[in-house]
Amino acid sequence: MTLPSSANVVIIGGGVIGVSVAYRLAEAGVRDVVLLERGSLGSGSTSRAAGGIRAQFSDPVNVRISTRSMAEYRQFATRFDQEIDLRTVGYLFLLTRQEDVAAFERGVAVQNEYGVPSRMVDAKEARRLSPLVETADVLAAAYSPDDGYCTPESVVLGYARAARRRGARLITGCAVTGIQRAGREVRAVETDLGPIATSTVICAAGAWSAAVGDMVGVPLPVLPYRRQLAFTSPIDTDIPVPMTIDFSSALYFRREGRGLLIGLSDPEEQPGFVTRPSETWAAKVADALAVRAPGLLDAGLTGGWAGLYEVTPDHNALVGEAAEVDRFLYATGFSGHGFMQAPAIGEIVTDLVLRREPFIDVASLHAGRFSDERRNVELNYV
Repeated sequence: MTLPSSANVVIIGGGVIGVSVAYRLAEAGVRDVVLLERGSLGSGSTSRAAGGIRAQFSDPVNVRISTRSMAEYRQFATRFDQEIDLRTVGYLFLLTRQEDVAAFERGVAVQNEYGVPSRMVDAKEARRLSPLVETADVLAAAYSPDDGYCTPESVVLGYARAARRRGARLITGCAVTGIQRAGREVRAVETDLGPIATSTVICAAGAWSAAVGDMVGVPLPVLPYRRQLAFTSPIDTDIPVPMTIDFSSALYFRREGRGLLIGLSDPEEQPGFVTRPSETWAAKVADALAVRAPGLLDAGLTGGWAGLYEVTPDHNALVGEAAEVDRFLYATGFSGHGFMQAPAIGEIVTDLVLRREPFIDVASLHAGRFSDERRNVELNYV
């Protein structure tokens, strides 16, 4: 595709957040929307996500953004003529520490306030919901039947096709190399294919967002962390498997075909852009399985991949417009829940571009919150 010489809005990043924003802007009638992706659409973190969608968060802002996003996912196949293989199997958080039980009890109260049908259950009920787990040390669990998972690549395809039908230009194989500004104003985005004159830029670059912020002098405190997953051989297909999360070990699994998808967030992982599989990860998964689901040890692990989380200091996203530069907006740093929230984020960012009031106040997600310690840490971070 030929690079245009100018655009009203340039979006940097072609993952699920970027294409959601592109679609919403085009739907709202914004002309000359251009999205730039250095690889292929969804080729960064989105294509390596586990696909989970949930509204079980501790922060009310995250709860509301997620519930609105989940409503769109439920209608996605019809609205966008794109099947996303939505499976509403529920999310189950297994809790083995009393402080986690207390925190999730508070979280469930917040979720219920906004219509999320989550509830606390005892160990016996947790075992009934997820029969593969051992629950001798489980004190309680949090469960919501409305949560589940779907296919990230299909969501990207649906949004991208809809955005293009409405006139947005989504350009792949085009790397952003700089951003020109004059005083407080953005003037152009520089790429390896040439410059695009524009006055509005949206950073949706995920784990690579800090570098984009540096191009225009806006601190975006996002660090990349490797996250890895793999698959098991087939298991008994009659066993119900919600998205099951052992909260203390950060082990999780869900159904994938006839087997399971298994992931684990390694607390010893150091920040960096490494996406080759870790040599020690499988052993740590085995240790966690030995405690939580020992019957899966014989299933074995095969295939899988590693991707990047885009993590902020408080595990909450960065959404807003820069204080330092006019019309430089950002939607990044989702710390593992960007796919879950992409539909509503596209709507919110579009409202910010058009200077309209979003359906929810996202002032708490402004990147400047770290300078004055206005933090509200998201506890349900896996």
